[in-house]
Amino acid sequence: MVGLKSAARLWADLSVSAAVAGFVAVLVGYTSSVAIVFQAAQALGATPAQTASWMWALGLAMGLSCIGLSLHYRLPVLTAWCTPGAALLAATQGVSLAEATGAFIVCALLITAAGATRWFERLMDRLPMAVAAALLAGVLTRFGLDAVLSVRSAPGLVLLMTAAFLAGRRWWPRFAVPGVLLTGVAVAAGQGRLQAGALLELGSAVWASPVFVMPQFSLAALVGVALPLFIVTMASQNLPGVSAQRAAGFAVPISPVITATGLVTLVLAPFGAFAINLAAITASICMSPQAHADPARRYTAPVMAGIFYCLLGLAGGAVAGLLAAFPRELVAAVAGLALLGTIAGALSLALQDERHRDAAAITFLVTLSGVTLGGIGAAFWACLPAWRRSLCNTGGPNVRARPP
Repeated sequence: MVGLKSAARLWADLSVSAAVAGFVAVLVGYTSSVAIVFQAAQALGATPAQTASWMWALGLAMGLSCIGLSLHYRLPVLTAWCTPGAALLAATQGVSLAEATGAFIVCALLITAAGATRWFERLMDRLPMAVAAALLAGVLTRFGLDAVLSVRSAPGLVLLMTAAFLAGRRWWPRFAVPGVLLTGVAVAAGQGRLQAGALLELGSAVWASPVFVMPQFSLAALVGVALPLFIVTMASQNLPGVSAQRAAGFAVPISPVITATGLVTLVLAPFGAFAINLAAITASICMSPQAHADPARRYTAPVMAGIFYCLLGLAGGAVAGLLAAFPRELVAAVAGLALLGTIAGALSLALQDERHRDAAAITFLVTLSGVTLGGIGAAFWACLPAWRRSLCNTGGPNVRARPP
């Protein structure tokens, strides 16, 4: 009975714009980094069947966590695979797949501990809201710039999509992003730029099957894979993910959600789920007003994204190939236009408080630079001065997110 009531409420809260926002989030997430995941699996010596198992495990891990967490809290919670972690694995040498699997399990245990002990939440509570908003703006602005720069290689496609966006914002705001997507697909098809052959090249099977890899634990894999993977997941992924939620005004419980991502990774690590974390860029698409005019109903967008993730995982490489058929410029334009309102809102929030304006500006610029030091991404280094100042000023209250 409880399940039927939950499904009925979801159906009542769902909208076309929320479903499209979930699809766009998955589209952007997969097309921007699925190739890195394939490279990571191949670098570790995975067979084609094991590579398909990675997609199966990652798809289900992201899908089930998105659906479960969003429905449980009635808040938008979107997860993703750790793209910097995949890049780290792609550059790994001298580690077998079994040893890497053992490292995935250790990383999952560390993430679970970070959530269960609440130390990550306490760290985030020390981050001023202006700095969190600046961090989000820095992460997302690169996608806005990519959308503008894509005009050079596909001016007709991008300009027509921009015109559709402006027209949508003027006459049908809730359906502006769906209109951009449909316009892009129609124009790309008319120009013959939909690469339908990618489906046949990447999709060796319609349905993926899980392949269990017996983990092996070694000191080399612990130091060289598990610890760096944990650090980049927390500093480069979960940190912007929490900042995105708070900048959007959603007070999502941090510790239980981080613990859940660690447990999901732990269960599916032997099948290829190397690290699952909170999303930032794609989550911003699902948390924007374009997803739903009512903030209380925006949780439906991550739920729809979770359904798409599960379908992608079950279909394996076939659906990944379908997503790869979209031109790069189409994906860049959809992402940039969908995130435009979120970028503007984050910048406004970051700069409105004069006390934190300088720190927010530095955070924005460092994050936008994408600089990496010691294998740790820009998001961590951008927030370090603000954390230092906040930790020294222990007398003030912690900064928490505004209610949606």
